[in-house]
Amino acid sequence: MNNKMQILNLTAGFGDTKVLKNVTMDIPENKVVTIIGPSGCGKSTFVRCLDRLHEVIRGAWIKGKVLLDDSDIYMDDPIELRRRVGMVFQMPNPFPKSIYDNVAFGPKLNGIRNKKSLDKIVEESLKKAALWNGVNDRLKKNALSLSGGQQQRLCIARALAVEPEVILMDEPTSSLDPVASAKIEDLILDLKKRYTVVIVTHNMQQAARIGDFTAFFLLGKLIEYGETAQIFENPKDKKTEDYITGRFG
Repeated sequence: MNNKMQILNLTAGFGDTKVLKNVTMDIPENKVVTIIGPSGCGKSTFVRCLDRLHEVIRGAWIKGKVLLDDSDIYMDDPIELRRRVGMVFQMPNPFPKSIYDNVAFGPKLNGIRNKKSLDKIVEESLKKAALWNGVNDRLKKNALSLSGGQQQRLCIARALAVEPEVILMDEPTSSLDPVASAKIEDLILDLKKRYTVVIVTHNMQQAARIGDFTAFFLLGKLIEYGETAQIFENPKDKKTEDYITGRFG
């Protein structure tokens, strides 16, 4: 099994506050890695460190290494990195533009101007995000007219349009109803055929359903990391067991 990313002694925080403490883990290629743990344990900070979004916050700092295909991302151009590592946030955040322009935004930014090329990218990205059949007759409509679940799939299509290798998701279904959430879960399982997916979730059942591997964070530390079935059925650490069985969190 190839590792797409390696995290080595990652410590991060804001000012005098440490949010992550010496996190070391591998992220395998073409797998779904779910990040679980109680609120405030460092989950979101962790994924933000994987595409250098953490460092844009005032007072933020980071130590340690994050490797993407054995190359240190903190030595690379952050703009190029964010083409290779896409991010989908908790709340759907489409631009107040047309559905088409949302998906074409990244490719245009990367210099693609040819209409045929853009049309193809938009169609393929929306198909990968399982949204094409629902919107192909209204691509010029404002993206904000879509339902919450459709908006989140549009944001996934927007991330896919620049052909990333890794997709990070920070609680992508927490603001959605169960039907829309199930569609996003099905989509994630399909996406791992082509991408490596890292997803923060507060939903234990979701982590168990879609994760190939699961990492449990507590108070900024990685407590346990392994295959999802092992983490949920036979955790090695008492803290993991207590969290999964609902004794705290």
